[in-house]
Amino acid sequence: MISIDRDDPARGDVHQLLSEHLADMYATSPAESVHAMDHSALSAPSMTFWTAREDGALLGCGALKLLDAPSGSAMHGEVKSMRTTASARGRGVATLMLRHILDDARARNLERVYLETGTEDYFSSARRLYARNGFIECPPFADYALDPHSVFMELRL
Repeated sequence: MISIDRDDPARGDVHQLLSEHLADMYATSPAESVHAMDHSALSAPSMTFWTAREDGALLGCGALKLLDAPSGSAMHGEVKSMRTTASARGRGVATLMLRHILDDARARNLERVYLETGTEDYFSSARRLYARNGFIECPPFADYALDPHSVFMELRL
């Protein structure tokens, strides 16, 4: 059975998965278009980080970053660091993680959840996953700027 729990991004196996994720991002996108976070950034107070495991074995990870909102306005979040291990791909782990993140966002009464992903073919399965789960393309959000290598998406909760 697959379980999803809060975890430490600096934990050995997680750190390795995040390092692979960053390496792939830099291999597929120009450096100025890489918005993936390392383990230390994922440990910030604005982040909630989870891993998916089966019998203790790491299958994937994901995070929710709370975005700054003007006083009195609804809170928003951003999906960060969605990654599945090579051995777990095709098993629905990413869908389970995304749904877990969205359930958490709803429990926090967030109004919207955003994400940024790449435009290259490498990211096509990620874009399909997000679209299947109700995300639609939107303009850049938070501190992002228009970038031909980025697709911005949002889901109203």
